[in-house]
Amino acid sequence: MVKKMIVTAIVCAICFTSGCSNNSHEQKSKTSLVKKTQPAPIEINYKEKENSIAFQVREEIKKIDKIYDVAIIEGNKDILVSYKVKHLHRFGMKKIEKDLNKALKEKFPKHTFVVSSDYKIFLEAIRLKEDVEYHNLSNKEAKKRLYKIIKLKKEMT
Repeated sequence: MVKKMIVTAIVCAICFTSGCSNNSHEQKSKTSLVKKTQPAPIEINYKEKENSIAFQVREEIKKIDKIYDVAIIEGNKDILVSYKVKHLHRFGMKKIEKDLNKALKEKFPKHTFVVSSDYKIFLEAIRLKEDVEYHNLSNKEAKKRLYKIIKLKKEMT
């Protein structure tokens, strides 16, 4: 009886400690639903940093307190802005998206923005960023995936 209790305690301890282990190579796309990821914006067309509008857009969106996470992908023509809204502000998501669109068009009139608060679009943007950074996705393939994501967003509306 005592041996059974000791073995059970050891098994429980092993299960508990393995569940608490930190996997540093964990992909952001797997945890983006429950954690704040704040990925750096990516440019599919590889412009110079001073010509990149994506970092300026990110700083502009950070000023909005109702939004807590944003993924920005800059293509040749379009800039995909996907964001997550704080839970208490989810009832006003249409107004937030409308205000964000208006603010971005006023601040950056020469650019075309595709703005989405849909989690699926956010997740696809994170996956594209990971593939570009870690799996050396070609520029052509990255552009193709970006425009598939934009097409998916337009189909959903």
